[in-house]
Amino acid sequence: MRKAILATFANRLALPDLSLMPDEKLTPARWRIELLAGLTVALALVPEAVAFAFVAGVHPLVGLYAAFLVGLVTALIGGRPGMISGATGALAVVMVALVAQHGVEYLFATVVLMGILQLIAGALQWGKFIRLVPHPVMLGFVNGLAIVIFLAQLGQFKVPGTMENTGHGVGGGEWLSGMPLYLMLGLTALTMAIIWVMPKISKVVPAPLVGIFVVAALVIGFGLEVPRVGDLASIQGGLPSFHLPSVPFNLETFEIILPYAVILAAIGLIESLLTLNLVGEMTGKRGGASQECMAQGAANVLTGFFGGMGGCAMIGQSMINVKSGARTRVAGIAAALFLLIFILFASPLIELIPLAALVGVMFMVVIGTFAWNSLTILTKVPLMDAFVILLVTVVTVMEDLAVAVVVGVIVSALAYAWNNARRIDAHTRESVTDLGAKVYEIRGPLFFGSSEGFGELFDIENDPETVIVDFKESRVVDQSALQAIEALAGKYEAAGKQIKLRHLSRDCHRLLTKAGHLMIDSDDDPDYEIAVDYHVRTGILGGH
Repeated sequence: MRKAILATFANRLALPDLSLMPDEKLTPARWRIELLAGLTVALALVPEAVAFAFVAGVHPLVGLYAAFLVGLVTALIGGRPGMISGATGALAVVMVALVAQHGVEYLFATVVLMGILQLIAGALQWGKFIRLVPHPVMLGFVNGLAIVIFLAQLGQFKVPGTMENTGHGVGGGEWLSGMPLYLMLGLTALTMAIIWVMPKISKVVPAPLVGIFVVAALVIGFGLEVPRVGDLASIQGGLPSFHLPSVPFNLETFEIILPYAVILAAIGLIESLLTLNLVGEMTGKRGGASQECMAQGAANVLTGFFGGMGGCAMIGQSMINVKSGARTRVAGIAAALFLLIFILFASPLIELIPLAALVGVMFMVVIGTFAWNSLTILTKVPLMDAFVILLVTVVTVMEDLAVAVVVGVIVSALAYAWNNARRIDAHTRESVTDLGAKVYEIRGPLFFGSSEGFGELFDIENDPETVIVDFKESRVVDQSALQAIEALAGKYEAAGKQIKLRHLSRDCHRLLTKAGHLMIDSDDDPDYEIAVDYHVRTGILGGH
């Protein structure tokens, strides 16, 4: 017995495929594509990690270490090769209050606990619940995140040292003006033009990488005065070192960090799993949701012990990676290692790259990420679906991704319940098997939304002594349905009449039997070949 239990648990934790190239052959061409895609992603990661570190109120290296460690671990063991993870704004806006009140060491402890919670979610295979997110919510998520990415780039059009990135857009600060602004706009437009034209000429080198190098060469060669990566902060540093978070290991600390850890774990998993689905749709390959939960958890536990701010999947960098041709784990691993090389050895060169080139890359990501077809289908889909798309988009921009997805799922679920509540009705006829009895053939599910309408289908006063309720075209779903059946049986009983249930499916039969409503005289099999009638016990739930 113990071996069987251990085997089951081991199978649950088993990672399906950790090979570097699960779907591709190891060829020089494939290595070139993956490494160049990784380099492009690494360059795009630098300003994002620095900006989000500022949002969280920590040193830029804390964001860069998170981008390296989270990116490396998830690339190695994540559920979807091709996905990129790192420090994100969605997490940073939650962290800022914790850092301001308790300091960065509490943040590291929170990130460790966040990772543990994500590991638990992966072990329990909670990742599969991402399937409950409806497609309109996915569209709203993509559109909202595209807008957030766009707004976040506007901060680069401010004078370095005055901008305040809020994670959802830009705060106070002095905007560029005159020639610096014109140069910034022109170089951004040039980068976008190169990225658009380059695939039509050659796909040997990823178009974003060409755009970055060409614009950087122009700026450095002509000595143009425009904001550069180094104007944000120095990215030079050493290897991340292991240390335990310097916090008291007591119940008070746990009470402080637990609420933040739960929120961060939820946001991180939601964003990662939705990005996993999106990348899967683009590449035509499914990913492992629970495996991704495990990878995110392991990455954050490690990051917390090595001085990083934690992270999750990044839709913008994932889009850059996939559209650069990457399809394996190599690109993600390369991106993380390139980022480490930048920190250790190449910071003087990377700090010379103009922000306009990286902004142009991200603007093209925005254009490619936004679901433009959602604008044309708003008038073609049901009104409630169109409302959910717009609602999730707005809430993603105004609040954060986790709130938006939860709101979207709740609204979609309520709309589904309302639509199903209106579907219940009954067809009445005289019974063929029981002379003088009346049969109510119920159509539609019986659950909390339709339980009131179910009771209104019956004419108790004028019905004969025996009434048969046929559930062949219906299902008994929840406790509200049980309550409705018992209340109906009680009313017939009070009127001196009896009620029978017929054609219960196996799940309905099991639910009613467990509640104790069915009066079963012998072993029975609730199949449709033989109609078995059940009398109903009343007084079990005590409702009216």
